[in-house]
Amino acid sequence: MTGPAQRSGRRTRTDTDTGTDTDTDTDRPIRKTAPLVDRYGAPGRPTRRAPRGHREHRVVLGGVMELVTAFARVATALALHPVTRRVSRTAALGSVSSRAVEAGLILVGVVGVLSVVTLRQDLGGGTDAPAGLTTIAQALVDVRDWTFLFGPGIMSAINALFPGTVLYRAGLVPRPLPVLGFIGVPLMVTKCMVVAFGGMDDLSVVGLLLTLPIAAWEFGLGLWLTFKGFRPSPVLNRDSAPA
Repeated sequence: MTGPAQRSGRRTRTDTDTGTDTDTDTDRPIRKTAPLVDRYGAPGRPTRRAPRGHREHRVVLGGVMELVTAFARVATALALHPVTRRVSRTAALGSVSSRAVEAGLILVGVVGVLSVVTLRQDLGGGTDAPAGLTTIAQALVDVRDWTFLFGPGIMSAINALFPGTVLYRAGLVPRPLPVLGFIGVPLMVTKCMVVAFGGMDDLSVVGLLLTLPIAAWEFGLGLWLTFKGFRPSPVLNRDSAPA
């Protein structure tokens, strides 16, 4: 099975008898691992773009921002829960559950990237660093890639089904908004599956276009609820609803 996006090429190994580098075809298809490891600061490799401490601080700051994103996703589902449960308790529970799974995947990716920083700080600067340390760092970055694909990727599409169904049925927001989410769900899932099997790059033009409907749904819903709120509806006077 290929990674989120294939990376082609040939690896080299050192011949123990001649001391020369030879090519080997046993490369592993992974998603842009070398550039990402260089960006996150792989252990045992020299810093070229910025001072070592500066780069590590940026990575840690990015991890903190992703933590905020994960908690915010759960918080939005919890904020909508008192309203969505008045229309459908099943949809309300599904919304919170899918956001919790998404947040969990994001947190796993954050831990993977921050672990690369720790490896670089503890072992990367010395000459006695293990030979396989860079490979471990690459694997941790790959973990972050997969969690990003299935977390903010597939799980955000699945989540759109639950609040979208509630808001459409109750008419709490303009119906084109949830319809936009419904259109985006199959497009987003298809895009993630194609990326997972190596059919396209996650950041390709086609991939970004397939992401637009879901992004527009989430952005539009946030703006509407922030500045307009819910439309008047009889469901707002209910205490609960059947499953």
